[in-house]
Amino acid sequence: MRNEQVRRTAIALIAVMAAITIAVALVAGCSPNRGAEDRPAPAAAVGVSYADLVERVSPHVVTVRTGGGVGSGVVFRPDVVLTNEHVVGDTKQVVIEYADGSRSGGTVLATDAITDLAVVRTERTGLPVAEFGRELPRPGDPVLAIGSPLGFENSVTDGIVSGLHRAIPGSATSTRSMVDLIQISAPISPGNSGGALFDTAGRVIGINEAYIPPSAGAVALGFAIPSATAADIAEQLLRDGTAVHPYLGLTVDRLTPRVRDQFGVQADHGLLVFGVDPDGPAAAAGIQPGDVVTRFQDAEVRAVEDLLGALRRSEPGRQVTVTVVRDGQTKELKATIAARTR
Repeated sequence: MRNEQVRRTAIALIAVMAAITIAVALVAGCSPNRGAEDRPAPAAAVGVSYADLVERVSPHVVTVRTGGGVGSGVVFRPDVVLTNEHVVGDTKQVVIEYADGSRSGGTVLATDAITDLAVVRTERTGLPVAEFGRELPRPGDPVLAIGSPLGFENSVTDGIVSGLHRAIPGSATSTRSMVDLIQISAPISPGNSGGALFDTAGRVIGINEAYIPPSAGAVALGFAIPSATAADIAEQLLRDGTAVHPYLGLTVDRLTPRVRDQFGVQADHGLLVFGVDPDGPAAAAGIQPGDVVTRFQDAEVRAVEDLLGALRRSEPGRQVTVTVVRDGQTKELKATIAARTR
């Protein structure tokens, strides 16, 4: 894979760095969690076989080979594969290998460096299209990762969702894609990049993106791009050849009772602002680290999904009202959403 060794080394270094304050985009594309009645039933801890599920979904996953390496991909349309931008790099022509053992050529149509996604037109048509989930999983939900680690095609690993909205500390110095990720315990390796993360209903819930290697002291620390983000960006790339990202320029996390008590935060709900891009719309609006975002326009903000969903519905150039609590005082600040394409 192009620069895969460099990428792995960088991630290993990132993992052992001291905490670095970074301001990152809130990337649009994640939907609120679905209700419990719509969730796939969790697998039993012992004695469960995923063989039938794997047999059903494996045709949706492909291997992507370039002159410099190997990665994975997911069938997005009958003649389009979705993969990572870092898998294809600057290559325009790739080879796609399918679950039935056949292969065909592929042409890279467009890429998006911010989300590390790319779309590839395949010479073969009539491919089985995967179902992309639009909701976020919950921590603890079982998952299957399928791809081609080190070229071992259609390899399957299992685990659970370990966390949501993860950002790899310090990664902004080398890439802007390592934010708002799903953390998983399913082992992934070089070559898994671009492959599918499935739930136990057979829906794609993420595109496998990166991992922190054991050499950095990590155990089963993998990361995937949420499927709603991936599908939205893929549609834009196919339609326009580029992707536009509404951008606010905040780093936030949920306001827990412990954080509220220990830091004396005078708000009963909202998202705590940890970082602000000094050149972004939030900073221009006067939002500061330590503020608690409680509303975005008319939408109450109680979870990260609330803010991401509201931001996704915004358009670059639109002025929005962001309500924050600062030192116990409520302030309504005006921010103009920016656009980021690269």
